[in-house]
Amino acid sequence: MFDLDRQPVNFKNVLIEMKDVSELMVDLAYSAILFESKEIANEVVNLEERMNLLLYQARITSILGARRMEEAESMSGLLQIAEGAERISNAASEIAMVLLKDIRIPARMRLALPEAEEVTVRAEIREGCDLDGVILGDIRLQSTTGMRIIAIRRGRVWTYDPDKETYLKKGDIILAKGPEDGIEPLYTLLGTPPPADEDIIDEALDDLDRAVLLIVEMKNISELAVGLAYTALLFDSQDIAEEVVWLNERMDSMRLQLELWVLESAKKMDHVEYLRGLLHMSAFADAICSAALSIVDVLMRDIEIPPIFQKIIRESDEIISRIEVKEGSFLSGKTLKEASLGAVTGMVVLAIKRGDKWIYRPKKNVRLYEGDLIIAKGRRDGECRLLALCKPEENQQR
Repeated sequence: MFDLDRQPVNFKNVLIEMKDVSELMVDLAYSAILFESKEIANEVVNLEERMNLLLYQARITSILGARRMEEAESMSGLLQIAEGAERISNAASEIAMVLLKDIRIPARMRLALPEAEEVTVRAEIREGCDLDGVILGDIRLQSTTGMRIIAIRRGRVWTYDPDKETYLKKGDIILAKGPEDGIEPLYTLLGTPPPADEDIIDEALDDLDRAVLLIVEMKNISELAVGLAYTALLFDSQDIAEEVVWLNERMDSMRLQLELWVLESAKKMDHVEYLRGLLHMSAFADAICSAALSIVDVLMRDIEIPPIFQKIIRESDEIISRIEVKEGSFLSGKTLKEASLGAVTGMVVLAIKRGDKWIYRPKKNVRLYEGDLIIAKGRRDGECRLLALCKPEENQQR
């Protein structure tokens, strides 16, 4: 039976936790696949139980909170967002079950995952390094290197989604996720050289290679769709909502192409069971993208989103920001590669608005100009750094 004493104070707190937990589950699920860790996969499944309880709480709270038709409509929109977050968590749980059910995945898939737009690395805290004995809240790792720690193993015990009070010590194994250009600053703090780059493919691409790289692209698109879905609701943007719709259409086409390449690969393989994992992972990326569509559907159907939604986004572990590049700022005239925003601020750029034109998922060679609006997600202290970089440099010296 549902325990009312354990119910969060209000609907806002439920939705904040659902958003945070669902995003953590996706990170941990892909980490479990990358490092072949059944321990991490089991934690994802355990978090799914937490999400089920949170969704139940959301339904109860929404029923108790609506007294008039107008309130009921707003609550229905928030409840649909909650159900979208729960669908994301379901997909993450299914990714973890691939490992727990011993469904095989080609080694090339694990080699390709580090080529995703946000990479995951595993490293050890060595005695005497800059991270030995520090408290996470004191060093603000994500806003200084771009990498955020999603899990820590100390001995045989895992700590997932560590908070700012968590301390690191020698012997800890950390899982950190962030942009590729954040790897080197992180390993500088660890006092060791970053892992050597490995060539994923040494020869001409075959059908299996294409399928593997396509799954990485599907992963990137699914995560972008979720970020854009929350952004569309936060800023009441039909343009961004339509981009999420387009990403879903693109995902459908990619999945059809993937199935073709997998079938072609099966003709040349003796052990086709290795291909099952690829089909499962493509289905999960598609499910996450569909969940993003269900979130943005609230806006497409013109359901009123109450102001509380802004508080939900702003109080989440990862916030979404919209910041204008000012004339004379550090970023004006620089490419994203030159600015190294991922390593400097820890913020991931989802989109750039230039006049009436949107640039979604901008590449590193995209140049920023005064008047550009940057849509980015990350920690709150990273937002402060990004805001400083967008201000005129003369103002920063005062």
